[in-house]
Amino acid sequence: MRVALVPDVAAAAAAAGSSGSRMALPNSVAAATKLRSMQSSNSVLMVAPTAFGFNEQAAQDNSFMHAAEKPQQHSSLTAQVCAEFAELHRQLTDVAGVNVKLFQHHLSHGTPDAVFPNNWFSTHGAGEAAGGVSQPTLVLYPMKCPNRAAERRPEVIQVLRQAGYERVVDMTGHEQHDKAYFEGTGVLVLDRVNGVAYVALSERADRGLAEQWVSSLGYKELVTFSSADCRGKPVYHTNVMMAIGTDVAVVCADSVPDAKERQHLLSKLSSSHEVVQISSAQMDALCGNVLELQGGKGLPVMAMSSQAYHAFTPEQRSVMRRHVAELVHAPIDTLERVGGGGVRCALAELF
Repeated sequence: MRVALVPDVAAAAAAAGSSGSRMALPNSVAAATKLRSMQSSNSVLMVAPTAFGFNEQAAQDNSFMHAAEKPQQHSSLTAQVCAEFAELHRQLTDVAGVNVKLFQHHLSHGTPDAVFPNNWFSTHGAGEAAGGVSQPTLVLYPMKCPNRAAERRPEVIQVLRQAGYERVVDMTGHEQHDKAYFEGTGVLVLDRVNGVAYVALSERADRGLAEQWVSSLGYKELVTFSSADCRGKPVYHTNVMMAIGTDVAVVCADSVPDAKERQHLLSKLSSSHEVVQISSAQMDALCGNVLELQGGKGLPVMAMSSQAYHAFTPEQRSVMRRHVAELVHAPIDTLERVGGGGVRCALAELF
């Protein structure tokens, strides 16, 4: 299957909404409940992996990645990943009814990981975090790897600004000022309804910036901890070990070695959600890298890779199905193996 790619951001802006070049505001499905529309969106931004390749810079602290060819013209790796992405795009749009704003990138951009846009920006609707977010907000984040910071293309940011976000929080200066990093909803797993931010501290998730983010956005609580994968390496992004929906959460508590941190994490999650606990092996299969979205019928769906879907037990899938209408999945094995990220990483929510 072939995905029709947006040739340039000007075209994307022109096509994004009914009012000129402004994006239609997401979460407009009338049947969606207020809580679900606060936690999950019907609209996402995605970047097709048209110049994808192995990112040596990111591999320094991402143990989920496996070496492969670097970005290059006529790459068989890029072609394979694009084919996988096309099926993911089809599942999200044609099957689930998710509204996808689709972009592409080129070799000239020097951004092999651009397919993972949720790390460099996030959006937040007014009323999020139990009213803590007072106005529609766009946040830009400091990235550890220079070729990931380059994903913040000015023309894409301009399209985002046109969506009507009244406030822009720019944290990118920390890249140069103090070499501190905080990589968006890669390191932030958010309970957007109750205003709780969960952060696994790492080289890409600075504690001071996490505290600054919570204060600036008006969130109520910050839960931090350390997490390690089954190889004993620090988990590079929180969103590979946990996810939060409106009523259900997924977490690899076994990855948190400190007993007090682990207990606090589970206690906080279980106070507001039914919790699906996954093993370290399931985390390695990216079962933690899932995302609740609003489907086209106004019902929540859980998006994940086919690898993650099959790694969940039938009982775990049953628990999730009590809270969402469908588990939407696509096989993106090559992207996961080489890029070290799953479906959630490829989705930047637009609230």
